[in-house]
Amino acid sequence: MLCYASRTGTRRNLDALRSRDWRLLVSRAGVWRTEGFEHYALDNGAWADFQAGRVFDEDAFEQLVEQFGACADWIVLPDIVAGGLDSLRLSTRWLNRCLSLCPLVLLAVQDGMTEADVTPIVGPNVGVFLGGSTPWKLANMQRWGAFCASRALYYHVARVNTECRFRLAAASGATSIDGSSASRYAVTLPLVDLWSRQRDLFAPC
Repeated sequence: MLCYASRTGTRRNLDALRSRDWRLLVSRAGVWRTEGFEHYALDNGAWADFQAGRVFDEDAFEQLVEQFGACADWIVLPDIVAGGLDSLRLSTRWLNRCLSLCPLVLLAVQDGMTEADVTPIVGPNVGVFLGGSTPWKLANMQRWGAFCASRALYYHVARVNTECRFRLAAASGATSIDGSSASRYAVTLPLVDLWSRQRDLFAPC
């Protein structure tokens, strides 16, 4: 399971991430720097907007993907947190533009979406990013993992910061995860990295 940490500018934390082969997640809502990491991905910043009560900044997202998209591992298509089919329509509108810059994009599935809704869109170059409200995400992690496994899709689980969430993500077959705890606290990285390699998936959370 590949691990992405939210971008940080703290040298000690960046060195710790490199030492464990973690990758960087650069958000439209944060500072736009890859910090010299060979592997990084681009997040559209919708979760930060949702928390702050802001409207999604499409112009800034366009600038971000134009500047960094060509070398990114993947790009998360714009979405609306817990936005159901409205979110899907927004993501679809950006699909061709993002694919023109990066060979892999991720569709953020949200509260109310079903497998039938996304089946016409996903494929070898369009994976799944498990977003949504926290209760919905936790309740549907296994379901979306099974869907991705049945179609050999890239499957990313967002906001994974606890041992329990690491276990759930691994058990669901996630290709990758992201989190912010390793970015903020270098001292915690050895433990968090250990969780990411955990294989006792049936131990109680």
